[in-house]
Amino acid sequence: MGNRLSKIYTRTGDDGSTGLADGNRIAKNAQRVDAMGTVDELNCHIGLLIEQLPADDPLLACLRRIQHHLFDLGGELAIPGSQIIGEAHIRWLEQTLDEHNADLPPLKNFILPGGSPAAAQCHLARAVCRRAERGVVALGHEDPINTASRRYLNRLSDLLFVLARVLARRSGAREILWEQQISGL
Repeated sequence: MGNRLSKIYTRTGDDGSTGLADGNRIAKNAQRVDAMGTVDELNCHIGLLIEQLPADDPLLACLRRIQHHLFDLGGELAIPGSQIIGEAHIRWLEQTLDEHNADLPPLKNFILPGGSPAAAQCHLARAVCRRAERGVVALGHEDPINTASRRYLNRLSDLLFVLARVLARRSGAREILWEQQISGL
C-alpha cells in the first residue's frame, strides 16, 4: 500500500464517481464497481462466518486464506487488465473442496440453507459468492477480465456449499432437506 490513508473522507466521490487503483475515475454504479463491491461483501460474510467459529477451528486457516484471495481479487478488479488470481488459486480450491467433500454422504436431495448458525452463514456467503460471480461475468461482457477470477468464484461457491454441509454435520444438526411435498400445494 503506497499511500497510507490519514484522512478517510476525500469528497472526491461526492459527484457519484469513484477512483480505481490505476487512477481512473468511473461511476459508482458501473459494473466494475458493482463486482468489486460484491466481492467485498462476500469477504465480509466470510469474516462473519469466521467469528462464529471457535479459535481452534481447523477451517479458520482455509477461510482466512480465502479472505486474502478475495482481497486480491478486489484489487485485480480495481486495476483493469491486471491478473492476480491464477490457476494455482483454483487448484487449491479444488483440492480443498475434494478434501472436505470426501467424508460427506452423497446428495440425494436439495439442501435448504440452515442446519446451524455457522452453516447458515456459510450458505449466505455461498449465495453472495454466486452474485459476485454473476457480476464478474457481466463485467466480462463490457471489458476484458481475467477468466481465472470468474472460475475462482465458481469453485469458491462450490466449496462454501460443501463447508456449509460440513459445519451443519459437525454441530450435530442435520442438514435441512428440501421436500417437494411441503413446497407443493
